[in-house]
Amino acid sequence: MKVLALLTIAVSGAMAQDQEPIRVDVNLVNILCTVRNKSGGLVGNLEKSDFKIYEDGKEQEIRNFTRETDLPLTIGLLVDTSKSQERLIDIEKRAAYQFFSKVLRQKDEAFLMQFGAEAELLQDSTNSPRLLQKGLDELRLSVPLGGLHPGPVPTMQNQAGTILYDATYLASNEKLRGEVGRKAIVLITDGVDTGSKISRDKSIEAAQKADSIIYSIYYVDRAAYGFGTFGGGGGEGELRRMSSETGGQVFKVEKNHTLDDIFQEIQDEMRSQYAITYQPPNPKRDGSYHKIDIKVAGKDYRIQARKGYYAIEPEN
Repeated sequence: MKVLALLTIAVSGAMAQDQEPIRVDVNLVNILCTVRNKSGGLVGNLEKSDFKIYEDGKEQEIRNFTRETDLPLTIGLLVDTSKSQERLIDIEKRAAYQFFSKVLRQKDEAFLMQFGAEAELLQDSTNSPRLLQKGLDELRLSVPLGGLHPGPVPTMQNQAGTILYDATYLASNEKLRGEVGRKAIVLITDGVDTGSKISRDKSIEAAQKADSIIYSIYYVDRAAYGFGTFGGGGGEGELRRMSSETGGQVFKVEKNHTLDDIFQEIQDEMRSQYAITYQPPNPKRDGSYHKIDIKVAGKDYRIQARKGYYAIEPEN
């Protein structure tokens, strides 16, 4: 699928159409897995023998297993700059810069996109906190053509107001699927999509094909909807589906759970993942979807990993 014609994407040659889907040598399936205990704490001391992995209900042999926390990491930060988020943008700029400064190591990179009525790449993949700060400084309100409207609800003409699914698709398909190592999309949004050409499920599929985790930060200014300060917005369930299917989770900004707190939690989780690979029983790359289930034998732990993968034919 080609880039949506109606979106404004400020991209460099790195976003060429011929990028390949992520794939692993010798046809191995690569899974990143996070394990938490009953209290929600990260568990980082498990061994290969503690894990069992199933594809389409059948147990598979684990070929490689590491607790390596320094695998190269590529992060795409996607910030909602639609009308409903206008009063939150300055807070997001400051917190995101602190996050980038802490999480990025020598081999890691990040890129920055904003989305509202349009999606725009503000900073291409880089390891430079200075360039990322410059990109964050460019975050600005993105509203439909014709000017500002009295609220976040789209006009009667159904103009695009918050193209969340389109932006997620583009970040996955155009920026991440050609990358190697660990990949994550971090969404800051109220989860309300108005006007995307791509469906929610197609955006999830693109992230899965890019081998990318989606972390969603549910951040709402209720005053934009006429309800006070925080909460509301109505998109939390959509974000939960997007994150759950790709192995991430939803974080909710509240008075006692700040954006800074959440960025720290995401950072901790990214550094506490297990990398597991196995050889699929069917070597055909026919585009079919295969379900994945991971269990920790004899342990009452919560496993967080993507729920499946697409057997993609390599591109030439």
